[in-house]
Amino acid sequence: MQWLDWLVLIGTLGFIVLYGAWKTKGSKNVTDYIKGGSEAKWWTIGLSVMATQASAITFLSTPGQAFHSGMGFVQFYFGLPIAMVVICLVFIPIYHRLNVFTAYEYLETRFDLKTRTIAAILFLIQRGLAAGITIFAPAIILSAVLGWDLNTLNIIIGVLVIIYTVTGGTKAVSVTQKQQMAVIFFGMFVAFYLIVSYLPADITFSNALKIAGASGKMEVLDFSFNFENRYTFWSGIIGGSFLALSYFGTDQSQVQRYLSGKSMKEMQLGLIFNGLLKVPMQFFILLVGVMVFVFYQFNASPLNFNPAAGTAVKNSIYSEEYKELENKHLDIEKSKSVANLNYGISLESENNTLQQEKSVKEIQALNLLELENREQAKEIIKKANNLVETNDKDYVFIHFILNNLPRGLIGLLLAVILSAAMSSTASELNALASTTVIDLYKRNEKTVKDDRHYVKVSKWFTLLWGILAITFACFANLFDNLIQLVNIIGSIFYGNILGIFLLAFFVKYVKSNAVFVAALITQVIVIVGYIYDWMPYLWLNLFGCMLVMGIAILLQGFSTSEAKE
Repeated sequence: MQWLDWLVLIGTLGFIVLYGAWKTKGSKNVTDYIKGGSEAKWWTIGLSVMATQASAITFLSTPGQAFHSGMGFVQFYFGLPIAMVVICLVFIPIYHRLNVFTAYEYLETRFDLKTRTIAAILFLIQRGLAAGITIFAPAIILSAVLGWDLNTLNIIIGVLVIIYTVTGGTKAVSVTQKQQMAVIFFGMFVAFYLIVSYLPADITFSNALKIAGASGKMEVLDFSFNFENRYTFWSGIIGGSFLALSYFGTDQSQVQRYLSGKSMKEMQLGLIFNGLLKVPMQFFILLVGVMVFVFYQFNASPLNFNPAAGTAVKNSIYSEEYKELENKHLDIEKSKSVANLNYGISLESENNTLQQEKSVKEIQALNLLELENREQAKEIIKKANNLVETNDKDYVFIHFILNNLPRGLIGLLLAVILSAAMSSTASELNALASTTVIDLYKRNEKTVKDDRHYVKVSKWFTLLWGILAITFACFANLFDNLIQLVNIIGSIFYGNILGIFLLAFFVKYVKSNAVFVAALITQVIVIVGYIYDWMPYLWLNLFGCMLVMGIAILLQGFSTSEAKE
């Protein structure tokens, strides 16, 4: 990185932190601090909701996911618009009518304190883990690529977020997220434009899409019912709907975003805005990853994108063996470049069908050779150092940024990644503190306290959760693909929480004891199901939801029968 990149990076992040702290200082009561004074407009809500979900993991892992597996991951988001409509019609009117600070307050109104408490605790566990990951994700990748100390990065990201989140509460999170989303959208559009401009002169954008399609990267829809496939149309529509219902309807980090709305209409419009924009946004981010894939069909790429992996092998007894694989990789890349260029040129003529088919077969054969070569490289890396991460999906996009973008824009894209990390982490810390104060501390406080006390306590709990998130980030380990890890953690807990809320909304005869016991049993079963891989993780949302509802209804039935006897 050059001085210009540092200037852009530090200037962008510094402005966001200082602006957020200055703009929202001096919250005097709980309504201001936790609900942002209930003044947010629909576009602020919509952007805040999007920024909370779009963490740094989104902008690091999603392009890498598309690079390796293509556009199919977008199916994961197909259920989101459906969930937005349901939340607008069912959840928001109830929350607004009861004027709650957290989603879990409603559960005490409908059931009792222990049901409210278990739902709040389940949220705190899964969101507390996720908060650490949203700090850890960009830190470990930037650390590996830039050579920065990992724990120092964890602390820097965490401290920057804590400064303005503690100072201004919910309003600070919403205000800064508008700036962060502006940086993110601008940076991603610039990156996309540059990737396309770097393609060979004979390769148009339309031809680039067809080249990606020849390698299977443009297969968006999968209508199969194969449980071996994590991302299908059905898992997205069904499992994705339940995940989105749980996340946006019961997760305080999202509920708090729209509870800050000026009116019920503003809240609903904000969520509809998110529902309309989220799928196209994810499609675009995946498309960026596909264009990076096309770029590397004509330009040299490393055998493994994680620089730590290459370093580990080259300092080991396996260096010569790895060098041979690198030479083979170079030969395959040269052949792929020629085959893809020939295919791209043949697309300009409608009478070149035979040449196109020949080129596609050649490209697919070379892809298999490249995949085999990369897998062999991973085995050697593991032999050299089994602690080094060989799955390099999360390193693809950052490698492209650092090695191909002009000076200044590198700093901007790093600012995009860190802004995304800060926006989602701020929302999570804000929600964790609010839930702790409102659902646990205040609810169990025996003496009456004024608003200033609870604002002060909220700030202390924000600081505490921030420290815990940084600590977790410092002890976390990289897992397969980070965007999947966050969704896996959510899927383990969200179905259970959603089921509790659906029982509260729609199954009026089920009482608190049945729900409480059912929630405990369900959580144990879902965790066991994940450990033993009963189903793809997206389906755990539906499974957990149906399970807690079914068990609660059965327990209530037995209880009612015994009472009659």
